Amino acid sequence: MTARTTESYARCLRDAKEFSLVLGGPLFQLLLRSHLSSDSLTLVARRIIVFVVITWVPLLALAAHDGHLLDGDVAVPFVRDLETHIRFLVVVPLLLAAELVVHRRLMPVVRAFLDRNLIREADDERFDAAINSAFRLRNSVPVEVLLFALVYGVGVLIVWRHTALDVSTWYAHVSAGSRWLYSAGIWYAYVSLPIFQFLLLRWYWRLYIWIRFLWQVSRLELSLVPTHPDLLGGLGFLANTVFAFSVLLVAHGAMLAAQIANRIFFGGAALQNFKEEIFVMLVFLLCLVFGPLLVFSPQLSRAKRQGLLEYGALAERYVRDFDGKWLRRGAQESEPLMGSADIQSLADMGNSFAVVRTMRLAPIGRDAVLELAACVLVPLAPLLLTIMPVEDLVKKLFGLVF
Repeated sequence: MTARTTESYARCLRDAKEFSLVLGGPLFQLLLRSHLSSDSLTLVARRIIVFVVITWVPLLALAAHDGHLLDGDVAVPFVRDLETHIRFLVVVPLLLAAELVVHRRLMPVVRAFLDRNLIREADDERFDAAINSAFRLRNSVPVEVLLFALVYGVGVLIVWRHTALDVSTWYAHVSAGSRWLYSAGIWYAYVSLPIFQFLLLRWYWRLYIWIRFLWQVSRLELSLVPTHPDLLGGLGFLANTVFAFSVLLVAHGAMLAAQIANRIFFGGAALQNFKEEIFVMLVFLLCLVFGPLLVFSPQLSRAKRQGLLEYGALAERYVRDFDGKWLRRGAQESEPLMGSADIQSLADMGNSFAVVRTMRLAPIGRDAVLELAACVLVPLAPLLLTIMPVEDLVKKLFGLVF
């Protein structure tokens, strides 16, 4: 690597080392000042406990106060509301835990662009500008204020009221198409649910920042090497970035499973009725995670075409010289064929050309797609028990494995 000691490169390197999608924003600063987080996002268990205490424990206490904890006169008592328990005891903790996973897995990625010499010296300032633009969006106060406004103005008043169960529950009495909230329902609608929705929307905003950053980097003229053994011109490290979002996908799978479970147990629906919803959610999440990597496909395709032309021409010159030396003119008798460096060089040339020919056009692997699809679907697996007995399910699983 040539020495790059310019001020722009030093600044770019410093910012790349500090890159994080989650270390910033008003909520992060609040957690930091409340000693619920650190600069490295530790204290995850402490944050989870506090959020559970705020979102779920008051619902338990208020539902007991309203007389709707175990049975009462409602169709869905608090104890039996799987959606509420999974949402606040499983999904919210997963959304919080996902921050640490994303932070640790994505932090080295931006630095890798520099370590692998993918950023040309002329583009140091543009690369640094992309990093700082991501920082500004991540730390934006107006954005998180807008997210809160969306939660209360749309998430609670519109989305939740149209998707809530149409029967009397521990949080609301339903009669003649109208819904009246109990005291537990007031806390649920205006405290617990908004916190959950805000954490979810905040993650979508962070994914937007990541997508935007990758798109900006893909606009630079990257220094790709067609013969790189990762078959991606040196961008192979990006293929593993998708696993940073595995916990987030599990959270979405659990959230979907909770919604479906309530409608099966209390709405008279069947699991087969939700095939389209499951498929759409799976495709949406996979596209959300893998789609951003496709922005590098044009450069990878161009590098492959150029590599095939250049290495093809180089290979053609070499094999002609090899053919002329060993077959047409005949090598000197003093140079034995066995152990000749020409044979090894011919093999190396063939291997290099094969690497270019098999170069992939996107940093996406089949195994990664299957693993992340499993992250979404595994939380839904227990719902299979609603359509077949445990014994039959076990037999089918054994039949697939063995």
